[in-house]
Amino acid sequence: MADDDPGLTRSAAGTMGEANAEGTLSHTARSGSPAWAAQDKPAHPHDSAHLHVTGQALYADDIAEAADLLHLAFGQSSEAHARIIAMDLSAVREAPGVVAVYTAADIPGANDVAPVAHDDPLLADGKVIYHGQALFLVAATSQKAARTAARLGRIEYEPLPALLTTGDARAADALIEPTQRMARGDAEAALSAAPHRLSGGFEMGGQDHFYLEGQIALAAPGEDGQIHILSSTQHPSEVQHLVAAMLQLPSADVTVEVRRMGGAFGGKETQAALFAAAAALVAAKTGRPAKFRCDRDDDMVLTGKRHPFSVAYDVGFDDEGHLLAVKLRLASACGATVDLSPAINDRAMFHADNCYFLPDVEIVSERLKTNTVSATAFRGFGGPQGMLAIERIVDEVAARLARDPLSVRLANLYRPGASETPYAMQVADNIAPEIIARLRETARYDARVAEIAAFNAQSRVIKRGIALTPVKFGISFTTTHLNQAGALIHLYADGSIQLNHGGTEMGQGVYVKVAQVVADVFAVPVEQVRITATRTDKVPNTSATAASSGADLNGMAAHAAATTIRDRLTAFLARTHDCAEEDVRFTPDGVIAGEADPMTLGEVARRAHMGRVSLSSTGFYATPDIAYDRSAHRGRPFYYFAYGAAVSEVAVDTLTGEHRVMAVDIVHDVGKSLNPAIDRGQIEGGFIQGQGWLTTEELVWDDKGRLLTHSPATYKIPTASDRARHLSIELWDGENVEPTINRSKAVGEPPFMLAISVFSALARAIAATRPDLRALPPLDAPATPEKVLDAIAGFTAS
Repeated sequence: MADDDPGLTRSAAGTMGEANAEGTLSHTARSGSPAWAAQDKPAHPHDSAHLHVTGQALYADDIAEAADLLHLAFGQSSEAHARIIAMDLSAVREAPGVVAVYTAADIPGANDVAPVAHDDPLLADGKVIYHGQALFLVAATSQKAARTAARLGRIEYEPLPALLTTGDARAADALIEPTQRMARGDAEAALSAAPHRLSGGFEMGGQDHFYLEGQIALAAPGEDGQIHILSSTQHPSEVQHLVAAMLQLPSADVTVEVRRMGGAFGGKETQAALFAAAAALVAAKTGRPAKFRCDRDDDMVLTGKRHPFSVAYDVGFDDEGHLLAVKLRLASACGATVDLSPAINDRAMFHADNCYFLPDVEIVSERLKTNTVSATAFRGFGGPQGMLAIERIVDEVAARLARDPLSVRLANLYRPGASETPYAMQVADNIAPEIIARLRETARYDARVAEIAAFNAQSRVIKRGIALTPVKFGISFTTTHLNQAGALIHLYADGSIQLNHGGTEMGQGVYVKVAQVVADVFAVPVEQVRITATRTDKVPNTSATAASSGADLNGMAAHAAATTIRDRLTAFLARTHDCAEEDVRFTPDGVIAGEADPMTLGEVARRAHMGRVSLSSTGFYATPDIAYDRSAHRGRPFYYFAYGAAVSEVAVDTLTGEHRVMAVDIVHDVGKSLNPAIDRGQIEGGFIQGQGWLTTEELVWDDKGRLLTHSPATYKIPTASDRARHLSIELWDGENVEPTINRSKAVGEPPFMLAISVFSALARAIAATRPDLRALPPLDAPATPEKVLDAIAGFTAS
């Protein structure tokens, strides 16, 4: 980063508590701020932490390989849109190590791995719809042999017009579903009557999941046609049902198992089915175990990304910055198939208000069909795109009025009498004002704004920016029937407990959280609860571990199962000790029945077993009080909201466009935390991943529809050096107003959107190059150095 002030480099290399004489670093160390909120809560480590650091944690690729294991690879399309005229696979079949080659004609049942719309084939049949699409499947004796042979296929195509951008798709009227509209009042009339009005737009790119463990599945044939699949998937039941339909088997004959994933972030909610189905097809056809371990480059080409969005807006406001009318158009490139795009784009509409009351509003959502790999679920599930749109609008309004953006944010927050969302849900648990107020004080926001203004006035090259942005994120699947979960708990006669539920572990800590819930029911250490792999033959018909609902749903289901067993034990002890049930207590010192001496859980379990009491139970939970009419876009799609706010401070080199996040302060709401250590990890990880989406992670396709950023060499995720040197996380000291498990709140997705503060701060830093203009520079996301430099050039030339 170039510098005309040598003090900046010295300070940036030090701690955030240092400042040179010229005030280069405005964020000074604070005494008295909480080092760790909720220290009295159980901060258990991740259940696999000791296995991770010692290398003993087993992932799908660590399972010992059978001597007759087959390795798989896809032959992939070299066209984005074309008819398949002929496929000559003779060289593929004759290649060394090849055992079998399959095409769509070899699939006995449904050629489909789509989650909803039945439009996503396992192997292309007659036509290809995106570059890299799977055409045929190779099974060989090694991964290298399979991948080498897959490149030998000779395919004859008849090219068809390819729609590669939102502009292409709009011109062709190509949609995955009709354009959706959500509205309240008369936005057009209110715009005309507003004292001030502005319009604009910007682009935000997609994002690759870049999970540490790539897509992988291992299928093994069983007796009588049964199939067992070890899959790195967030949705075992969906994989089970799709594979069963493909092989023309009942679902009971397909078992899908997941012990852990090396990351997922939504990328293994629907996308894992492709690889699991391929492995299952080979296992069923050959009678041999089959493994599909996808190469990183192929993984990035074959699997979906976060939806890129084009945003256009027209906003009316008054002198204080109150948003009087908003017309917002969100257009997303959904890719070649439907996947989960309807629900993802719906959630973008749901979050286009963020924390703000919009009295007259119209939100229009275009879901455009393009000849690119289908966009899919990604942490936030459309919420980040909708939220970034309204935050950019607020920043634009503040710039036009020459007001601090925080004042405009505060003027528009939901409040009593103005608490209904554009989709007619009441915001009944609004703590955003309190969170913002606390963060404003503890992060010294006002003082830092002044310090940064002073610095920018005397620094010619380096410009700094700061922003405080809030988050209000709805928790629940917006598809109502998905809000259910099951669990199965066994209490053994020695007092040990086995826990099974439908949640999957992708590093986010849902296993240890649910284990803590069960341990609390019996008042035993969490180490007494044995966590087991998620399996479809133990807990059936589960929803994906997604929508930040893993702990909410599975924790409640497990609590119900454990409570059932505890109630049986209570009744048994009351009967055998001649006392009332209320005199039976499960405590950390043991189980107490009446006046009897405390017993261990093992002693109680042994006695109950001898007394022929069932020590096993299922549990079920369905989220109450939610319903949504999608045809009208009205209802209560969320059980509650999770809140947070972040202050980010950045520095921009105006000669190169290089920028750095210098300091981040976060206050985030997790309700009554189930596990502060896990929650803090999720908040930090979510923020950094959001920062990557908005600053470095750029997806680039060429004019033929080929993904150019398909490896770590060309796609830039954040590294350790991109983390702000000062990053403070405070957990909000409250609890959920809704009766969730232990009054906790979800934490997986909401922190991702805290990183919008980085994007807002970058815009303000660039705006400091022309303080005489009452405007923000045009800036698209991700704000790479190249885009920042372009924005500076266009802005300073104004």
